[in-house]
Amino acid sequence: MQVATKLPKVGTTIFTVMSQLAVEHGAVNLGQGFPDFPPPSRLVDALTQAMQAGHNQYAPMSGIPALRRAIADKTERCYGWRPHVDAEITVTSGATEAIFDVVHAVAHLGDEVIVLDPCYDCYEPAIDLAGATAVHVALDPATFAPDWEAVRRAITPRTRLLMINSPHNPSGATLGADDLATLEGLLRGTGIYLLSDEVYEHIVYDGARHESVLRYPALRERAFVISSFGKTYHCTGWKVGYCIAPPALSAEFRKVHQYNVFCTFAPAQHAFADMLDNAPEHYQTLGEFYVEKRDRFRAQLTTTKFRPLPVPGGYFQLVDYSAVSDLPDLEFARWLTVEHGVTGIPLSPFYARPPAGQRLLRLCFAKSEATMDAAIERLARL
Repeated sequence: MQVATKLPKVGTTIFTVMSQLAVEHGAVNLGQGFPDFPPPSRLVDALTQAMQAGHNQYAPMSGIPALRRAIADKTERCYGWRPHVDAEITVTSGATEAIFDVVHAVAHLGDEVIVLDPCYDCYEPAIDLAGATAVHVALDPATFAPDWEAVRRAITPRTRLLMINSPHNPSGATLGADDLATLEGLLRGTGIYLLSDEVYEHIVYDGARHESVLRYPALRERAFVISSFGKTYHCTGWKVGYCIAPPALSAEFRKVHQYNVFCTFAPAQHAFADMLDNAPEHYQTLGEFYVEKRDRFRAQLTTTKFRPLPVPGGYFQLVDYSAVSDLPDLEFARWLTVEHGVTGIPLSPFYARPPAGQRLLRLCFAKSEATMDAAIERLARL
């Protein structure tokens, strides 16, 4: 039977493709963004205890009260503002579900949604399925900083939503206070909603402060702010995140959420509530934990022909491979995996129109020292 696809531009994600290729060729996988070390032992123990205590049935649709209260406490500690526990916090099945729910809550047929390229690959399919149109505005190809004047020019009467991401995947670039002030002015007086993807919020470096949209009253009143426990606690496979939004926006968000997944893995919610309440030092020192990995990996890369770009946040390292090959990035990523046993992620799938001649690969350093050492040993031979 012939299927009329609703996603004609979508195939298998680049992450699945490259991870499968890594398995087939025994490559060191620095592609897909997951840690290869365990979550905190306290979190695993708390999950086991929650299951043994009988927390194995449906959780409340918006999330268990203890977790929503713990999220409110953490938000107030981090950003100086406390969201309403019942009306403004919704626990989701990962950040990807939350992103999908936001788009479908506010984007109508014929609306436009502005995304900043390179952007994470789940953004545009959610927009397409909502019957809206993704309007791509390129970040600076060297620094990945936004061109706010280009964003302003992209706004039309049909613009419904603007999506931002800081720390940024794939580049690690971060938005500063000046960016948020400019964004506030740009959106003032409009009916445009804001989706702020902040899943790497606790992984920022070099003394910088994460500039969450939640710090800025004029932005948060129109914003959906999304975070991820999987990124913060090294357990991406648990797929638990959350969305903070004003009451009216949360109400629309929950209309989609309840018919998408209804609720999220209950035992994990109890475990995360325990971690937030009793081990806040984990997220408070996460940047210090990852900066050691970042700096070690960057030092190792000096023994190779790959040139590392700056990494202000997140756990990905972009490398310029121009000194190794002139192959386009998709071909290079495949060649590096098949012929040399190291897997990275090319950047072109994150763009509507990749910059001509860009020769960048994304490598994940949320890995054990043994994994990183094995990868460097192979890269140094090139």
